[in-house]
Amino acid sequence: MSANPYPLGLRLAGRRVVVVGGGAVATRRVPALLDADAEVLLVAPEVTPALRAHVDAGRLHWRPRRFAPEDLDGAWLVQVAVDDPLAAAGVSAVAAERRIFCVRADDRAAATAWTPAVTRHGPVTVAVLGGGDPRRAMGVRDAVRELLTAQAGAGAGPVAAGADVGPPAPVGSGGAVTPPAGPVGRVALVGAGPGDPELITVKGWRLLTEAEVVVADRLVPGLLLDELRPDVELVDAAKIPYGPSRTQEEINRILVDRALAGKVVVRLKGGDPYVFGRGGEELLACAAAGVPVTVVPGVTSAIAVPAAAGVPVTHRAVAHEFTVVSGHVAPDSPASLVRWEALAGLRGTLVVLMGLKNLPAITATLTRHGRDAATPVAVVQEGTTGAQRSLRSTLGTVAADVAGAGLRPPAIVVIGDVVDALAG
Repeated sequence: MSANPYPLGLRLAGRRVVVVGGGAVATRRVPALLDADAEVLLVAPEVTPALRAHVDAGRLHWRPRRFAPEDLDGAWLVQVAVDDPLAAAGVSAVAAERRIFCVRADDRAAATAWTPAVTRHGPVTVAVLGGGDPRRAMGVRDAVRELLTAQAGAGAGPVAAGADVGPPAPVGSGGAVTPPAGPVGRVALVGAGPGDPELITVKGWRLLTEAEVVVADRLVPGLLLDELRPDVELVDAAKIPYGPSRTQEEINRILVDRALAGKVVVRLKGGDPYVFGRGGEELLACAAAGVPVTVVPGVTSAIAVPAAAGVPVTHRAVAHEFTVVSGHVAPDSPASLVRWEALAGLRGTLVVLMGLKNLPAITATLTRHGRDAATPVAVVQEGTTGAQRSLRSTLGTVAADVAGAGLRPPAIVVIGDVVDALAG
């Protein structure tokens, strides 16, 4: 530990990196490896929903079992992300025998490589090692990030308003909430944007640097989690569509419990907290418990993703309106709150979120109620990220085209003449 580490920038594109463990630490570390185009092998009996989403998307390989020495065959680097010291020591011993550098989440002194505190600013990546002190490294990293942002000019981006919301009386209570005894922390509902980690607001990023607990959805940019302090409690509240999920009530309980314990809690949500994000429910749960809440708006995917794919949701002389609707409930379902027949009569742009599964029923309903089957449609998968894919079609054929192209959630559907507004 007395010797200074030798800094390197590893070029891992196409090279195997083995991650042992499938919990919160692995959830934080894997996105940076994927961003480096590493060939990631994940070894763990179980994985978090966020990691499972990477597996299902084909971004990494998963061996659902405990570590075996042959897992390091062909590896250039191994990251041990387990909290069992004996298991971690066993992995690092195999790595040492094969002369493979090994990062240890449980014991920095026993590791042969350290993960630095990192900040990214466009093509610039800054990695800081604090001599074994993570807090020192994070402090220097944050100062460098502020400097880079300042040097980019005052146009680094607007700071979100972020209204502080005090604890109103709970619905139906007929009176004010009595604040709990003892120090109370706070909760920030932060919109992380549509996928590109640089699209989080300045205020949202600052609150992340102050957080002691982060409760994160599946669609938040993984690189933001990689920049959290090592002592931050990361709660994976990932909601994989039609798969494993934490109930909203459990998420509410976690926010309240941690805040009442005096913690600074960030509820990190993809897009904007109030656009199909259940932010209102979380605010009400905190308010009923006397927990103060800060709301930080985020860049919503309903507008940003079409823009990233070259589609403006409005355009002069083409569309004077746009409507955003959730498609997670089928049009013919009694649970649907959407008047699809009314939407079919609109002339403007229709943006459908969470609608890929029900796309055949949605398009059929719109055409049945009068929307022209020749209406241009764009479908954008994982917009604003390196995995973005786009498809152009028409209302009458898009469902079949999407199935043929193998597009999968998360994806946004844009219906209207604006799809062709910038063509050519």
